[in-house]
Amino acid sequence: MITHRKRIEDCLTGNIPDRPPIALWRHFPVDDQTPQSLAKATLNYQKTFDFDFVKLTPASSFCLKDWGAKDEWHGATEGTRDYTHRVVNHPEDWLSLNILDPYKGYLGEQLECLKLVNSGLDGNTPVIQTVFSPLSQAKNLVGSETILIHLRRYPEALHAGLKIISETTRLFVEAVVKSGTAGIFYAVQHAQYGLLSPQEYKLFGMKYDLDVLEPTKQLWFNMLHLHGREPMFTKFVDYPVQVINWHDRETPPSLGVGLKEFSGVVCGGLRRIETMVLGDPEKVINEAQDAIQETEGTRFILGTGCVVPIIAPFGNIMAARRSVDFL
Repeated sequence: MITHRKRIEDCLTGNIPDRPPIALWRHFPVDDQTPQSLAKATLNYQKTFDFDFVKLTPASSFCLKDWGAKDEWHGATEGTRDYTHRVVNHPEDWLSLNILDPYKGYLGEQLECLKLVNSGLDGNTPVIQTVFSPLSQAKNLVGSETILIHLRRYPEALHAGLKIISETTRLFVEAVVKSGTAGIFYAVQHAQYGLLSPQEYKLFGMKYDLDVLEPTKQLWFNMLHLHGREPMFTKFVDYPVQVINWHDRETPPSLGVGLKEFSGVVCGGLRRIETMVLGDPEKVINEAQDAIQETEGTRFILGTGCVVPIIAPFGNIMAARRSVDFL
């Protein structure tokens, strides 16, 4: 029997696997507040659906709480938490950030969770750890609107903060590499034409992304997530990642175009709301098969453009999982 790891490896090398790989990931609100409960919820989810890899999805605050950020669970359907305390309220606050030790505090707890998940699997199911880009972390430290003001009005202060965030994140990634994990899921949120210009992202995003991603060149299964509408897709095709995931059903490029522009693997094909939440199993299967046909099942992983909402019906998730077995 072909293992999940072998199937992913075949996909990454451009070979046609026995069936298209599939993985759907989600948040686990409330359970994501301790390493033990997040690991247990993640492993139970994987046991239920038997996906080809596990994406570890902590709350976005896991990398910010050691700087003083606070958040609360208010019932968002995506499973995300709302920030209740921002660390940066004035431009000069960026200068007060310090480099964090990845083995202590909340970062250390996330490494413990990663260890628990890896040890809870059979070794043949790849695990990838979510890592937010420095600019994404900065947004959560100051607020989504204020980050754009600081970027354009107080660039030197923001750069000082991004430097500290980048160094901290790189240390965390180095710890992930040492853990024996397959790779990281690198989340980029501001590379959207509706938010920044390509030059702005190059200065405030890419500069720090590449530093953070340097240690991941030792890993074999790294996925880049381009969040939002109208992503700067072609600006990222040379990033040191094997897979790119984006909201392909909601915004250009399509999966087919993505395959032409990127030499690696594309991940997507299923709409999160219209199909996974509001659709039915038949609609899920039809959309999955359409994506497989568009990519010819080559260099393709079936998934959603972002997290599956926690209100997605069990039957729809199971239909997505079984859709790749029908071929």
